[in-house]
Order: sequence, then C-alpha cells, then structure tokens
Amino acid sequence: MIHPSIIKKQRLLLALFTLLIFITVFIGMGLGYSSVSYKNILPTIFGEGTFKDEFVLFSIRMPRIIITLLSGMALAVSGAILQRITRNDLADPGIIGINSGAGAAIALFFLYAPIEADSFAMLIPVVAFLGAFAAALLIYLFSFRKNEGLQPTRLILTGIGLSMALSGLMIVLISSAEREKVDFIAKWLAGAIWGSDWPFIWAILPWLAALIPFTFYKAQRLNLFGVSAPVSIGVGMSMEKERFTLLLTAVGLSAAAVSITGGIAFIGLMAPHLAKALIGPRHQLFLPLATLIGGWLLILADTIGRNIAGPEGIPAGIVAALIGAPYFIYLLVRK
Repeated sequence: MIHPSIIKKQRLLLALFTLLIFITVFIGMGLGYSSVSYKNILPTIFGEGTFKDEFVLFSIRMPRIIITLLSGMALAVSGAILQRITRNDLADPGIIGINSGAGAAIALFFLYAPIEADSFAMLIPVVAFLGAFAAALLIYLFSFRKNEGLQPTRLILTGIGLSMALSGLMIVLISSAEREKVDFIAKWLAGAIWGSDWPFIWAILPWLAALIPFTFYKAQRLNLFGVSAPVSIGVGMSMEKERFTLLLTAVGLSAAAVSITGGIAFIGLMAPHLAKALIGPRHQLFLPLATLIGGWLLILADTIGRNIAGPEGIPAGIVAALIGAPYFIYLLVRK
C-alpha cells in the first residue's frame, strides 16, 4: 500500500510539471522566425486573432508543439520500460539502437518506395516500427544467454554497436541519393522535428493512446522485474513472456515518436531517472511523472533549438544530446 503522503507528493509534482509544460508551450508559441505577440496568443486561440496570427499559431506552432510533447512522452515511457526489463539504468531507445533501426527503415522507405513519405503519414510509424522491432530483436538475441538470461551490459554494448552500424548504413544509402532526399535523412539523423503538421499528430496518436495506458496497466509487472526471478515466478508471472510483450510496447512507443521527430536520444534516459529521483522507484508513482517530464524536456529542447541560431535553428535532437550526454557519462561513471 502506498502511503497517502506519497500520493499527495506525486499529485503536487504532476501539477508542477503540467504547469511547466503550459508555461514552456506559451513561451514557445510567441518565439520563432514568424512571431506572435504574447498579448495576441489567447485571443487568437479563442478565434479573435488576425489571419496572420491564426496561420502562425494553428498551422506552424501548435502542430509542432503537440508533436514534440507527444513524442517526448512516448520516449520517456519507452525508456522507463527498457531500463526495467533489462535491469540497466543506461538503457534508452536512442542509445541502444532501437531508434537507429527505425531510422534505417524510414531511410529505405523514403529512398526506394515509389511514394512520398509526406503523403503517407499514417504509414510512417508502421515502417519505423518494423525497423525498430528488427533492431530490438537482434539486440535481444545477441544479449540473451540460455542459462543466464538477458545480459544488461552485453545489451548496452550490442545496442551501441548496432546503432553505429545502422547510422553508417544510412550514410551509405544517402551517398548516391537525390539532394532533396539527402536533406531529409540528414535532418532525421540530427533529430529535427520534420513531421510538424496535423496529419502526423493523427498518425502517432493511436499508438500512444493504446501503448501508454497499457504500460501504466503493467506497472505492477514492471515492479516485479526488480526482484529475483523465483519471486516473480512465485506470484505467477511468466518473465520472458512479459519481457517480450513490454519490449514490443517500448519499441512501438519509440518508433512512433522518432518516425516523426527524427533521431532523438537521451529523453528516454533522463525522464525516468528524474522521476524516480523525485518520487521513488515504484512504477505506479513515477511512470505518470516521467511521461510529463519527457514531454516537457523535448518541448524545452525544441524551443531552445529553434530560437538560438537563425531561422533554421538547431535540431531538437542535438539540444537534447547536449543536455543528455553529460548525464549519461555521469550515470556511466556512477554505475
């Protein structure tokens, strides 16, 4: 049973990060190459703004902000799952190669499919999922030992190696491609938010609407991965079946996010750690908080990136890496 004071603390933290999200969104709406005056934001939202303000807000700013919020949430939950089922605090879909698998599949699709990716927004997450699943399966197979189970250190090393190999594959693929397609894949690799339009929101929303609540439902199962195998088996849990189901869930969330945002790393690493530091390791408590923290971190990274270097800005993936890489090194040294 969770003590009422802990539940109260969780609610206060959820309210705090919800407020931080709204503040960051409000600030982000007024910043950028095409700006909207802060005093005009609320009137425009309620239908009393000028045509220019409505266009900037509803066609440019809002879809991008919603995409980054949803993607950050998905990456945070995916990272929390991976850290628990692998029993490795350094696990993250961007670090261990799952995002690179999604990227390689999208690159192949974009280069060789006889259709334009922008015209098939609903298909992009499916393509990304297939690539991410293939990468996750390879990592799982190379990290698993029959008598010892999943090896966390081997998983991290295999994932990093596979990520580098797939990134190299994408560079080879684009070496002879058309300039327009090269630009797209280069932006994807850097973590630019390329799918910043309403159709892409509807493309990833069903994945998140199904998989994030499913993860919350599995919170108690995730807790059991932190105890010994005999205890988990004693309460009736099939370890490998649950691990595989949750791995698929993590892959689906990560693939849906990066199929639209590009190669974003470290959000799935940082958000669960910050949430656990604030509220404790129980998944019932920290998963909702990590979801909000992940969304806020990616909105913050994108807002900073697109406003500090000219009209094009810096991709959110690079800003997230600048924040997350030192934290990864700190965890690596500490663990």
